[in-house]
Amino acid sequence: MAKLACPYCYHRFPASNLWFQCTGRPAPGKEKCRKVVDPERQRLTGYAPASWPAFAAAKALLGRTPRRAPCPDCGTVSGIRACPVCHTPLPANFADSRSPLIGVVGGKNAGKTVYTTVLVHELRHNIRRRFDADISFAGEQAGVGTAQWLERYEQALFGDRALFESTASSADGIRIPLVMQWRQPRVQFGRQVHNTTTLSFYDAAGEDMTTQEFVNSQAYLTAADGLIVLLDPFQLPGAQDRIAVPDVGRRDAEPPINVLNRVTEMLRSSVGLSDRKKIGTPIAVVFSKIDAFFGMLGDNHPLLRPPATGPEYDEAGGQDADEHLRALLAELGADDLDGHLRAHYQAFRYFAVSSLGAEPDYGRKQIDPAGVRPFRVDEPLLWLLSHFGIIERSRR
Repeated sequence: MAKLACPYCYHRFPASNLWFQCTGRPAPGKEKCRKVVDPERQRLTGYAPASWPAFAAAKALLGRTPRRAPCPDCGTVSGIRACPVCHTPLPANFADSRSPLIGVVGGKNAGKTVYTTVLVHELRHNIRRRFDADISFAGEQAGVGTAQWLERYEQALFGDRALFESTASSADGIRIPLVMQWRQPRVQFGRQVHNTTTLSFYDAAGEDMTTQEFVNSQAYLTAADGLIVLLDPFQLPGAQDRIAVPDVGRRDAEPPINVLNRVTEMLRSSVGLSDRKKIGTPIAVVFSKIDAFFGMLGDNHPLLRPPATGPEYDEAGGQDADEHLRALLAELGADDLDGHLRAHYQAFRYFAVSSLGAEPDYGRKQIDPAGVRPFRVDEPLLWLLSHFGIIERSRR
C-alpha cells in the first residue's frame, strides 16, 4: 500500500494507519475528554499548546483508509484525521489526493526565507487567480504559528519594505512548516471535478546546511517528494569578475557545489541508493537574486523575457531558460554544478528568480522604493507540480 507523508513531522505511514483526534464533544452519557499537551507532538513538531487527544482507529477499520472513528474515551465519532506518528490533526482532504512535500533548501545567504515568503504571498494572491484555485493555509497549526509568520516576514517585506535577519538555526532541529491546500477544478472524463492538494514547505536555516551531520538529521529532506534548492549566484566562481557583489555576498561565502554535495550525499545514503542509480527526487535548482545580473545580461537576454501567464506550467519556456542558465554556468566557470546534477539526478531543472525584483540596499536593509516585484518565483514550484501531474504543462 502506498504510504502518506505527514506534512508536519515528515514521517511516512500507510493510509490505513491514520489516527483521529477527538472533537471534544462527548457521546450521550459519556464524560468529556480533556485537552492535554501531547508529548510526541511537542517533540516532533514543536507544538506545545494543549490539544484534544488523538487515538488509533478500531482494528476493524484497519486495511482500508478510515474516514471516521469513535473516540475510545468519550465515545464521540470523529472525522478529524491525525498523523499516527506526531498526532497532529491533518487537513480535511489529506490522503484523498496527491499531497507532495516540498523542501526548500540552500546555503547561508541564499535568500531562502525571502524566497519562501514571496512564493507563499504569490500563491495566496496572483497564482490563486491565475489557476482559478482556492489556496489557503491549512490545519490547526495555521492559527498562531501562521499568524506569527505573516506578521514577522510578510509584513516586513510587503508592508515595511524591509529585509529581515537571516533565519536562525533551530537548536533542537525542529521548525514548524507552512502547510497549504491547493483546491482546483479540473476536467476528467468529460466532467468537472475538484482536486485538493496539500503542500508543505519547510525552510531550514542556511547554517543548518553547513555540516553533513546536520543535513543528515533533517527528516524533511528524506521525506520530500521534490526539492527547491536555492543557490547563491554571488558565490559562482566568475560572479565577482562580472558584477558588483555586495559585502553581504562576501560574508561567510561557501561555493554552491558544497551545499549541493551535502544534499546529494544525504539523499543517496538515506535510501541506500546504489552507485549505479540516480536519485529519483526531482530537484529545482534555483539561482536567487538574479536581479543583480540584469545589467550584465542586458534587456534582451532570453532569461529576462516576460514569463507565461496561463493556467499551466510553460514547459517550452522552462526548457529554454534551463538551456540558457546552463550556458551561463559555463561562462562563469561553474559547470561543475551541471556535471554533478547530471551524474546524480534523474530529473532536475535550472531556474533564475528574483524574489524582490530589484537589488535591495543591504546596508540599510531596505528593499527598492517601488516595492516587491517578484520575478519568476513561482516557476520552480509549478514545474514540480506539473511533474507530479497536479497541474497541466503547456508546450507552446
